Amino acid sequence: MPPSIESPGGDRQATIVEVGPRDGLQNEKRLVSTGQKLRLIGMLADCGFARIEATAFVSPKWVPQMADHDEVMRRAVRRPGLMLSALVPNEQGARAAIAAGAQELAVFTSASETFSKRNTNCTIEEGLARFVPVIALAAEHSLPVRGYVSCAVDCPYEGPIEPGAAARVVARLRDLGCAEIAVADTIGRATPERVHAMVLATLEEAEAARLAGHFHDTGGLALANVDAAWDLGLRVFDAAAGGLGGCPNAPGAAGNLRSGALVAHLASKGTSTGINRELLAGIETMLAEGKFFAEP
Repeated sequence: MPPSIESPGGDRQATIVEVGPRDGLQNEKRLVSTGQKLRLIGMLADCGFARIEATAFVSPKWVPQMADHDEVMRRAVRRPGLMLSALVPNEQGARAAIAAGAQELAVFTSASETFSKRNTNCTIEEGLARFVPVIALAAEHSLPVRGYVSCAVDCPYEGPIEPGAAARVVARLRDLGCAEIAVADTIGRATPERVHAMVLATLEEAEAARLAGHFHDTGGLALANVDAAWDLGLRVFDAAAGGLGGCPNAPGAAGNLRSGALVAHLASKGTSTGINRELLAGIETMLAEGKFFAEP
């Protein structure tokens, strides 16, 4: 089994996984240069993010924005205490990511059969089968694997997802050996009550320290949903600088929860994230004004 991912210590500490360089940019209409991606990763590392999802080793045919995955991972900043992650769809992607220097692999499935078929062209079971060699390969290299459960609350095609459906997928990822499992409100329709029900169900299958929350802000409830997950013991949450993001197979979804908003929200409750809010605010201002990717 791959090694576990270090969890934040203490009840008033949280870890924010910065997913902007990958999940945030994958659906960006304008092509972002390799240099701009590397600059973004470096600046986010300067803010104090200890975990950054840097790129995805997926087919450029399906996600052109990630075509430079190998160069991004090889050239991205390295420093003690920083872990760079790569999303991989299969063993081929995993081998390429490891060769390029990925320090964590991430795999992705769904609690919705329809979304799974639309997003990955396979059933949930077929997708899980693809992860077996990925996780075995990661174990050989002593790398942790993170599993994503998309549509853990709502699906753009099926509507509301039963909490038990999300819990069953969490159980499968746990059994396969994922060190951490992120449950995602992919289209941002969740309410705190429904997040509570979903997380409560998943806690029957995995302890809180093994779970992470991934929320989008379509309905303006992302921070309230973070609170609902926090109250049940989750201490790891995904966010993207500037609220970057969106999934090509999740019509109507807003971007990821904005990193600056999450850091400020947690700080207001006395929770430490280790993130320099001033530096992060500078990045988010540049993104909001359209200046960041306008520069070479």
